[in-house]
Amino acid sequence: MKRSEGDIASEQQQMAGGSTRERILLLLKTNGRMSANELSSHLELTEMAIRRHMYELEREGSVHIASLRQPMGRPLHMFELTAAADDLFPKNYHTLTIDLLAELEEDPEYAPLIDVMFEGRKRKLHERYAPRMVGKSLEQRVHELASIQNAGGYMAQVEKQDENEYILHEYNCPITSVAGKYGQACSCELALFRSLLEVSVERTECLAKGGSRCSYFIGNKA
Repeated sequence: MKRSEGDIASEQQQMAGGSTRERILLLLKTNGRMSANELSSHLELTEMAIRRHMYELEREGSVHIASLRQPMGRPLHMFELTAAADDLFPKNYHTLTIDLLAELEEDPEYAPLIDVMFEGRKRKLHERYAPRMVGKSLEQRVHELASIQNAGGYMAQVEKQDENEYILHEYNCPITSVAGKYGQACSCELALFRSLLEVSVERTECLAKGGSRCSYFIGNKA
């Protein structure tokens, strides 16, 4: 479908402040598969410069290079976004989650389901991750938990305090907006950590409550 002049102008305005790679990603997002020549025309860069960026984006897993056969001559190289690149664009999942929970909260009949939902999430996460803790020492379990949290975007780090005493710091919380309104998110996470580590775990700082990070003191008593 042909875009209007207004659509093109809006796209150019959006791209103006971004880096070259951000502008390339936006073009591929809004236009679909494009050639180096097409990208070169949009960005006013040489095709050689475009290809350098594209090969780097391919290495990072954001772009896929497809070869299209031509009736004559060499295949045409086209660039398109990978499925992984979708995570680079804004998402409003937290808004949807809060809106849905608010709908339940407003109805006295369904409000108790909020606790049920968070407890169910904790149970499923425990079932998913408990096998990764089997046969490991406490130190290994703590580092395994940090690995699990890092995979979820929590930017976790482990600080050893003493024998069988650790502090787990999380510098990012992907669900801060939800946790700030629904404390069940934080309480269920704390309960999950205790069940996975099988020792005493206490939260000493919380991002959702204005802290600079989430911190957990992990002790040696069950």
